[in-house]
Amino acid sequence: MSTTEDTAQVAEPTVRPVLAAAVELARAAVVELGQGPVGPHLGVHAEPDPDGAAATHRFAAELAGYRGWEWAVVVAAAPDATAATVSEVVALPGADALVSPTWLPWEERVRAGDLGPGDLLPPPVDDPRLVPGYLASDDPAVEEVALEVGLGRRRVMSRDGRLDAAERWFEGTSGPAADVAVAATLPCGTCGFYLPLAGSLRAAFGVCGNELAADGRVVHTEYGCGAHSDTVVADGAATPVTELVRDDSQLDLVEPAAAPQPAEPDQAAELDQAAEPDQAAELDQPAELDEAAEPDEAVPVE
Repeated sequence: MSTTEDTAQVAEPTVRPVLAAAVELARAAVVELGQGPVGPHLGVHAEPDPDGAAATHRFAAELAGYRGWEWAVVVAAAPDATAATVSEVVALPGADALVSPTWLPWEERVRAGDLGPGDLLPPPVDDPRLVPGYLASDDPAVEEVALEVGLGRRRVMSRDGRLDAAERWFEGTSGPAADVAVAATLPCGTCGFYLPLAGSLRAAFGVCGNELAADGRVVHTEYGCGAHSDTVVADGAATPVTELVRDDSQLDLVEPAAAPQPAEPDQAAELDQAAEPDQAAELDQPAELDEAAEPDEAVPVE
């Protein structure tokens, strides 16, 4: 089939003139709702009807809180009609409209770390991660335990469930690509604190038993940290404080502060001369007092 024919098949149906001309009719229908001002006409397109009896006119919805929304007004006309009628008016989100996120069932909203004390989280119905315990689990360790106790657990982890867990642990914070593992020099697989898991996961995962490292967490065998059991500190003990050596050649020599100089003789003489008049005045005061008292003592007593 030619390209022209393909284009004709996907092209939108043509809007009948009687429907395309019903712009004001459609606008009046929106105004009649009384929801607020109506924006400019955005276009019209035909509805998928074999007779072309319906079309939708779009107007900008200038409503508070509805950014990017549009008014959609469906108009209809019979094949032989000369006028259109309004069939439906509705507000729809446009290409850049602000809409709420896609609704998710509550069981799909739960994320790792959401489960708290007392919370109950049953597995989904027909969970692909679980299979009945009486079926082959594809894990020799699980089957061995099941044989020892009779039937075994009611449900066991399926192969898909174990692969999902392995991928999650591999790409997590305890995988070989973690920053701590990249900086480590020795992997967990050679550490004495590494406790391998049982079953098919044993080859790649284990639990850390070092309380100062990733204690109790599942780690990849290529994960690592600085608390490896074979970690050795570089030789060379620290120098005790009492054995520190002082190198006098590296000391900075500082000139001592100059001592205050004694007063020169000339200055001392000037100070003494300045003090003599005051001392003489102090010495003359008793004499003056005696002279003032003498006339009173000379007055005879009658």
